[in-house]
Amino acid sequence: MNGHLIRVDGTTDDDFKRDDVEQALHSDQILWLDLHDSSDETLALLRDVFAIHPLAVEDAAEFGQRAKIEDYENFVSIVFFGANSVGHPMIEVHCFFGENFLVTLHREPCVASEGMRTVVARHHAGLAARILVLHHVLDSLSDSVFPMLASFDDKVDEIQEQILLKADPDQQEALFALRRWLSDVRKVVAPQRDMLNALISQRVDLPGMTKDAEPYFRDLFDSMTRLADQVDSHRDRLSSSMDVYMSQMANRQNDIMKQLTIMATIFLPLSFLTGFFGQNFGWFVNAIGSWEDFFGIGLGTEAIAVIALLIMFKRRGWF
Repeated sequence: MNGHLIRVDGTTDDDFKRDDVEQALHSDQILWLDLHDSSDETLALLRDVFAIHPLAVEDAAEFGQRAKIEDYENFVSIVFFGANSVGHPMIEVHCFFGENFLVTLHREPCVASEGMRTVVARHHAGLAARILVLHHVLDSLSDSVFPMLASFDDKVDEIQEQILLKADPDQQEALFALRRWLSDVRKVVAPQRDMLNALISQRVDLPGMTKDAEPYFRDLFDSMTRLADQVDSHRDRLSSSMDVYMSQMANRQNDIMKQLTIMATIFLPLSFLTGFFGQNFGWFVNAIGSWEDFFGIGLGTEAIAVIALLIMFKRRGWF
């Protein structure tokens, strides 16, 4: 089996078999069973050994679920999410919690889960109640999002500085990618907050829930509420960054149009003078023929026109 079996005495078994799980379950020795894949063997373990409902097993087989909590006859199924890094999908974790077992299932490596296994194994005496282990697992998953939001904030700051220096289409693409990631986080945080609200309001009967354990889940609900507020704040900040980018691009386009307009305005009198002196009249042909006339009238008038326009543009602050 691919996972970790932590018993109530704090011992950890990383190389266990189905018989080991059955023996630990029958002797009420399972503190936490963390599974790392949804193979047929793992699903059979959930279905046959822990008597997990077929609908919950089907969800664990398919993944791609939303954050939710469902109350079954002998256990509670919880789908919770954590984060590993900005830009990567959220880590989906299925939790099955009963009177005498806690089973978590995830396909991808989860930093929060790995850290919690060390804490549980080291402080098992203070976490003897499985309800507290469940709280710490959910709390670790929710806390894993806060550093990601801080990293997200740093990325937005970096992109904003780049935009103010020089707007580039790559920055817009990066902002769109961050917005998609933040949208995925928002779709997870709001349902998880509602799910925890259902727990603390006792709309869902969680096995082993006591008055001493309720403050832990209320604190987890407060943490999730702060997380939702931060997500909304970052969403507004990301929208303002998009506005800054569009404003910079518009200013850049205006500068280009101004430069093109200045160039067109400069060539306007040059075109007029060239056309005027290029007229095929007899007086022009007979009177203007020396090289002094060519440089003085032909090029001189054009130079004077260009210099006059440049002085006017300079005085008006168009440069």
